[in-house]
Amino acid sequence: MATQAAGESALIEPKDGLSYVRGSTEVPLSESTVGQFLVDTARRFPERPAVVFREQEIRWNWAEFQQEVDVLASGLLQLGIQKGDRVGIWSPNRVEWLMTQFATARIGAVLVNINPAYRLAELEYALNKVSCKAIISAEKFKTSMYLQMLQELAPELATATPGDLHAARLPDLRIVIRMCDTETPGMLTFSDVIESGREAFDPARLDAIGATLDANDPINIQFTSGTTGNPKGATLTHRNVVNNARYIAMAMRLTEQDSLCIPVPLYHCFGMVLAVLACVSVGAAMVFPGEAFEPGATLKAVAEEKCTALHGVPTMFIAELDHPDFATFDLTRLRTGIMAGSPCPIETMKRVVSQMHLAEITIAYGMTETSPVSFQSSTTDPLDKRTTTVGRIQPHLEVKVVDPLGNIVPVGETGELCTRGYSVMKGYWGDEAKTRESIVDGWMHTGDLATIDADGYCNIVGRLKDMLIRGGENIYPREIEEFLFRHPKIQSVQVFGVPDSKYGEEVCAWVVLRAGEHLNAEDVQEFCRGQIAHYKIPKYIRFVDELPMTVTGKVQKFVMRERMIDELHLKEDKTA
Repeated sequence: MATQAAGESALIEPKDGLSYVRGSTEVPLSESTVGQFLVDTARRFPERPAVVFREQEIRWNWAEFQQEVDVLASGLLQLGIQKGDRVGIWSPNRVEWLMTQFATARIGAVLVNINPAYRLAELEYALNKVSCKAIISAEKFKTSMYLQMLQELAPELATATPGDLHAARLPDLRIVIRMCDTETPGMLTFSDVIESGREAFDPARLDAIGATLDANDPINIQFTSGTTGNPKGATLTHRNVVNNARYIAMAMRLTEQDSLCIPVPLYHCFGMVLAVLACVSVGAAMVFPGEAFEPGATLKAVAEEKCTALHGVPTMFIAELDHPDFATFDLTRLRTGIMAGSPCPIETMKRVVSQMHLAEITIAYGMTETSPVSFQSSTTDPLDKRTTTVGRIQPHLEVKVVDPLGNIVPVGETGELCTRGYSVMKGYWGDEAKTRESIVDGWMHTGDLATIDADGYCNIVGRLKDMLIRGGENIYPREIEEFLFRHPKIQSVQVFGVPDSKYGEEVCAWVVLRAGEHLNAEDVQEFCRGQIAHYKIPKYIRFVDELPMTVTGKVQKFVMRERMIDELHLKEDKTA
């Protein structure tokens, strides 16, 4: 992968009037693996608090956390999981998720993050796309009955020997490990694996395996929705995520004295890298308020655990600020954190600084394919820059803004943002064609429209493609459109985003029915339930006789969007 040349000086501010910037190389890149990253931190700060899961009543220091991770790693080895095997994790924020993140890394297995909102079709596709050998799953979460869905996809579980599944629809899956101690046919319990790991625990064996691992080995697959209709498995290495976490923590001035409240989901880079690995990089404590975001629980965790940092997407901060009991929570120890995941409303950022004591909060921008952060504001940036931009280039990265012909545009002009450097993913798992489309000469084409000002601050102004972001979730309309096309009464459909005060954007669909057919909005939503993730189900559905087209026959989504904004009296917030 092409990267910044050794010894090349930083170019934080654009030169010669062109929208190109290059990060500092003052702090060298680390060649540590994720497993070694944790081991080193546990050795430096063995007695300092590391992990708090309030709902599960778990509190571990770094030495205890690393010990539990190594026990789980030993248990996975006993099951025959080896370097390179893919292990899925399907769960809300629980301690088992966190342990699995590091236990798989310790033995070189590849962690496959499965979105907790996935339903049958998405789960089946994800497991088969990357040939998952094992999956560790919660029993359920909200309305998602995880084990029931696995049993529906693999009815062979009913008679299978635990650890030796052979399922027609999931041909590569051998091992299903369920959280909690209840026995389920064909499945192992997480406790079983832990007990096996304690019996076979051999630190020397784990260290020997660790010595065979390389920082450039793939360690994590994260699914991103694809414009082709199926999610793509962005494949990240130890080097990708370890270094991104290090520089994120530096921008926040995070230290072992800090404690970070983490209400964002672990399955997403925001939780896994910007939160967890950033804490590991410096020995800061991780505080998890609950399995999923709840504003009251988050505020209570910040107050009672005396947190100094808080992460969240804009919708989370808005919900916290608007909580009826907001004034009763002591947030005075808060100092820093990150607001990211979707465009940040400028007014929200100002309220967070003034009302939540987050004087040093930062904004970060990136994408899963770049591990993820490329730009981040720092705690010392002027307030106006921290509220109206996504900051400046991160270390050891290059970014350029280009026109449709690939030429770098002048400072202040809009173009597609492209990123190059250590953070660019290894590729999309099992999809060389899509990888070549996205990464050209080492440059990751983000599809985002951006500007870079004379001081090097970046602003994201739109998207080349029509991806929408709802509450931090990237949603590609094509995926939803292709699903809705399966409905026998639907002739054509177009999906797009419209502004939403709570989630940033909501999903809207314009539907043309086949001649003589009848449907209502609830029928369409019901068709989606249980098949695609809840956040992808259109909130607004309009039935039309025809779609607005150009003279050349191209659908005009911007026309539909403008009409819906007018019809629904929606307001579009100004964002950074």
